[in-house]
Amino acid sequence: MEQKFTDLMLIQNVLNGDSAQYALLVKRHQRFVFTLALRFAKNREDAEEIAQDCFIKAYKALGTFKQTAKFSTWLYTITYTTAMTFLRRKRLETSSINDEETFLQLENHTSSFNANGYERQDSHKYLNQAIQMLMPDDATIITLFYQGEQSLEEIGEMLNVEPNTIKVKLHRARHRLKEKLQYLLQDEVKELL
Repeated sequence: MEQKFTDLMLIQNVLNGDSAQYALLVKRHQRFVFTLALRFAKNREDAEEIAQDCFIKAYKALGTFKQTAKFSTWLYTITYTTAMTFLRRKRLETSSINDEETFLQLENHTSSFNANGYERQDSHKYLNQAIQMLMPDDATIITLFYQGEQSLEEIGEMLNVEPNTIKVKLHRARHRLKEKLQYLLQDEVKELL
């Protein structure tokens, strides 16, 4: 039933008082919002928090959504700004490297990363690792263009940058992604030999 309604129809239903329809919008867009948040946060817990904040902010601001752009473009703009705010706020929180709790968190994060690396033996593993190695801006553009299937114009609108600039940034990000993949695969080949 949910596929029969476009995003705009669901938004109109929510604005007309049927707030349960918002769950369908969340379900439709949650995977990509989480993926984009994970590109910035680099860990699942922070990405979940960012994604949740995004959907709450979007719900509260739904009345301000102008139907001149796609809902996904508007939502991903909220995701981008929420992630940047979250990361700025997190950078301000400082803790000692000698703090035992911090050390245990770092150790758990590293061991879970290694465990996940051994569990997933497909090409997506290397692509995702390479994207994680990119700077956040590059990772965002790659993710929006290829996984989010957003146009250069839509990405430009989200990031408040001209489409031609996005085209240049995308070209450079692809080049950096290629370098990261070559680096990862080179190490993988060495392990096999």
